[in-house]
Amino acid sequence: MGVNLTTSTDFLLLGLSDHPGVKVLLFCTLLLLYILTLIGNLSIVLVSRLDKHLHTPMYFFLGNLAFLDICYTSTTMPKMLQILLAEDKSITFIACVTQMYLFVACVGTGHVLLAVMSYDRYLAICQPFRYLVLMNFKVCANLAFVSWFCGLLNSVVHTIFTFRLNFCRSRRIEYFFCDIPALLSLSCSDTSVNQALLVSVGVLIGWGPFLSIVISYIYILVTIMKISSTDGRQKSFSTCASHLAVVILYYGSAIANYMRPVSSYSLGKDRLVSILYSMVTPMLNPIIYTFRNQDVKNAISKLFKHRRKL
Repeated sequence: MGVNLTTSTDFLLLGLSDHPGVKVLLFCTLLLLYILTLIGNLSIVLVSRLDKHLHTPMYFFLGNLAFLDICYTSTTMPKMLQILLAEDKSITFIACVTQMYLFVACVGTGHVLLAVMSYDRYLAICQPFRYLVLMNFKVCANLAFVSWFCGLLNSVVHTIFTFRLNFCRSRRIEYFFCDIPALLSLSCSDTSVNQALLVSVGVLIGWGPFLSIVISYIYILVTIMKISSTDGRQKSFSTCASHLAVVILYYGSAIANYMRPVSSYSLGKDRLVSILYSMVTPMLNPIIYTFRNQDVKNAISKLFKHRRKL
């Protein structure tokens, strides 16, 4: 039996499943993912701020990425956990607008931030003697600001053009949060402008940063191959391996979900892609970085030892 909306402007989030047994299992699994994501990324934010040995450009951007991952999951996960257990699955119009705005802002910021991190690695490996001059604190702060500004501005455009549409067909969102594809599928208005925006803005804030990452890594690989010693090549590449793994995870799922025609969307199949980039990737990012990075491991270990002493 369907749940009535509290007002005519509310939306109804149908979530991931209506089966009672499955819902409990999903709730426990997602709650565990959320807790692990918060613990992992909060640990990276703290150690990058508290450990003086990590006051470098690479860890400054890593701290920004970890904070971004916290924002990702906190934008969607609490509501998702609520609708898994609660009878009332409605979300107010304002809450839906806010959720979509924040989530799309995180997507855009992530694209640009990963490109900035690849530029940082390019300078560190290809311009090592000028690295600290070219990537000083002011430059780092400005690049981080640009990343967040681009993400927020990108989201303003999509949010305005999405919620100017009429949703007269239905307000039942067959999804677990307010996302652009899910909302466009409900509209009885002409969504051609929105589809054009997804493609054109996607080129600027999606494919643009991705192309810069590819170019950076081409230069990085060429430089690494010129290193005579095997140990030197391995050490240089190891500083990029974690970032490269995160780029593949992040861009692979985001491109699959956003950078294609709306007519090809299948909300049932796209749930899996959305789960990957909105829940699994933010949880894996701190694991990927700490697993391959001894500096972060040591810093986290010192942080927890210090807390035990207190």
